[in-house]
Amino acid sequence: MNRLSIAKSQWMAILTLIFAAMAAMSIQASPIDTYEFPDEVMKKRFAELNYELRCPKCQNQNLADSNSPIAADLRKEVYTMLLDGRSDSEIMNFMVERYGEYVLYRPKVNELTYALWFGPAAFVLIGLIVVISLLRKKQRQTKALSAEQQKQLEDILKD
Repeated sequence: MNRLSIAKSQWMAILTLIFAAMAAMSIQASPIDTYEFPDEVMKKRFAELNYELRCPKCQNQNLADSNSPIAADLRKEVYTMLLDGRSDSEIMNFMVERYGEYVLYRPKVNELTYALWFGPAAFVLIGLIVVISLLRKKQRQTKALSAEQQKQLEDILKD
């Protein structure tokens, strides 16, 4: 082996280690909570609620994935309310009253969230209207040739 191939393999090893370290840093361990449930239905409800509720501290993580202390407290609160026999809607309403609509990944449709729910569809519709009107305008411009332009076009095509 020559020096160039040895240097190349060393650089490849260094780059591999760097990328492996970056990947290891980006992986976050999800929190481990040990809660005892009386049945599988309640365990499933707990998991669904934790995936539906957003952590108030974290930008875009649900309660199940967040490691923040407030998320741990809210998971415990959800667990306590489930054991007390509260329904999913009661738990969601409690969280909304306490933290606002922000804690819901799927906020309710009301006058405050119309833009959130219908805004993207409105932008697509407006975009389609603009594209269609521009295409029609362009078609009208190409169809409307004056008599002189039509004669010039015929002369060009004859040659």
